[in-house]
Amino acid sequence: MRTTHALPSPRCQRGVYVIEFAMVFLIFFTLLYAVICYGMLFAFRLGLQNAAEDGARAALQYQSNLGARVLRAQDVAKIRSEWMPQVKLPADVSICRVEGAAGVPLCPAVSCGPAWSQRCQVHVVVEAENLGSLLPPLPGFAVPDQIAGKASMLLELR
Repeated sequence: MRTTHALPSPRCQRGVYVIEFAMVFLIFFTLLYAVICYGMLFAFRLGLQNAAEDGARAALQYQSNLGARVLRAQDVAKIRSEWMPQVKLPADVSICRVEGAAGVPLCPAVSCGPAWSQRCQVHVVVEAENLGSLLPPLPGFAVPDQIAGKASMLLELR
């Protein structure tokens, strides 16, 4: 005796496509959102890093004193980061002796000179805060609230 199994009727399969679409859409949307959010964060971070590096390079240009170098670095970092939202201005710029007695940088530098023992560095930090307001976070996504670009260069004084 043969038993034949009846195929399910199309009527029984009616809502399956909607359920499959809903599951696939959630996965696809999560991946798309992650790519967009982290892509924007990487673009912001790269912009901050470029602004800090340009500010540090600007401090290498000849100025009459160390204070003028700090102001020049702040101005250039501000100009380079104007396109970014939520940037904390002015940029944090400091000129420090490379090593103190215990190997710790001395900030602010009392005196810088051409001798190796008197060498100084310029440190530039450009920060963007409150990024959570720019990127609406989904639950479970790790979006930092603050990112920073940092650069330092050895000053050549004559």
